[in-house]
Amino acid sequence: MTISVERLKKRTEFLRVAGTRRKWVTQGLILQGAPRPGIKPDTEYAGEDLLVRVGFTVTKKVGKAVVRNRVRRRLRAVAEQLMTELALPGWDYVVIGRNQTIDRPFEKLVDDMRFALRRVPDAKPSPADSRRPRKGGGAKKPGGSTKAGGPAT
Repeated sequence: MTISVERLKKRTEFLRVAGTRRKWVTQGLILQGAPRPGIKPDTEYAGEDLLVRVGFTVTKKVGKAVVRNRVRRRLRAVAEQLMTELALPGWDYVVIGRNQTIDRPFEKLVDDMRFALRRVPDAKPSPADSRRPRKGGGAKKPGGSTKAGGPAT
């Protein structure tokens, strides 16, 4: 049974995986995972869909473009080694690079990915981050200020 690996490329796919809030954090990377819509991983149909999709992302906090690209290349190399044997068919994964990814020995990154791939399917969804404002802003607070900056009357 060989699993084929494809790439996640569209932003909506990345957001869908992140929206499940099922992730595992290791020292070298963060792995998010989600079953693809319409595929139930516990059924025999998931075994017929021998496709895994994976996407990679690195934020600007990690460094400039050269550093981010190097982190992404290292994560791709790790994923190529492990995804075909450890990833669940019918799942989408997003691998997020961290500051430590660039200096972490390659063998340790492989161990981090192996560990995270085993843990993500059973991980409980993390709570929504209350510090991040949601798009739309929510309801206005009473007693706010006007456009000119003065108090509302």
